[in-house]
Amino acid sequence: MIAAHLLAPATLMLGWMLYLAALLWAALRAPWIELFSDTRRQHLVFGTMLAIFLLWLVRRDFDSGLSFHFIGLTAATLLLDWPLAILAAFTAQLGLVLTGHQQFLALGTNGVLLVLIPVLVTESCAMLVERTQPRNLFVYIFCSGFFPAALAALACILASLGVLLFDGRYPMPPWLDDFAGYIWLVMFPEAFINGTAITALVVFCPEWLETFNRTRYLQAPWRNDEHDAGPRPPDD
Repeated sequence: MIAAHLLAPATLMLGWMLYLAALLWAALRAPWIELFSDTRRQHLVFGTMLAIFLLWLVRRDFDSGLSFHFIGLTAATLLLDWPLAILAAFTAQLGLVLTGHQQFLALGTNGVLLVLIPVLVTESCAMLVERTQPRNLFVYIFCSGFFPAALAALACILASLGVLLFDGRYPMPPWLDDFAGYIWLVMFPEAFINGTAITALVVFCPEWLETFNRTRYLQAPWRNDEHDAGPRPPDD
């Protein structure tokens, strides 16, 4: 998360424009009728909002104006689908603003970096997995949960670093050449948190996952006609 004083006014304005456009598009694509008629989905949305808010409170604030926290939006996207995941993360951001853990001016830019990018990466990976229509449950867990979370963390770090370099307001540390080694320390915990959450949901509550095809992944093992017919009679 980046403080407002580290960003140029043009970057803050552009971030708000992109984020508001994404919020409007998510609001138009959200299944409001199903949401208002299904109390289970309402509980999932509110619970996801609270979980994201609490996860983002576990953070490390630096004196320079930068903050580090886990994202957790890969699991939220697979649980709610991308429109509701974006809206839930936006609500969590408003909670951070009200509690003084995020600046309102930088909400748009941080929303693009920490909400839109992870949701886009997760949704793209989920669509690629769904296009291949795998029947192995572990393909969904790893290729839609673990790996997209790691890629999302990497994309957020590189995008945030690119914004800071472009604005030129943040003095880059001298050890920036060794930055690649620290990226792995961020990617693995992010992948572990989201992958563990998705694994638990698949095992205990697969019906909660909007992007999980229970018919394909949890169907009974296929048997051929010879096995169905039973043992063959002995030859004369």
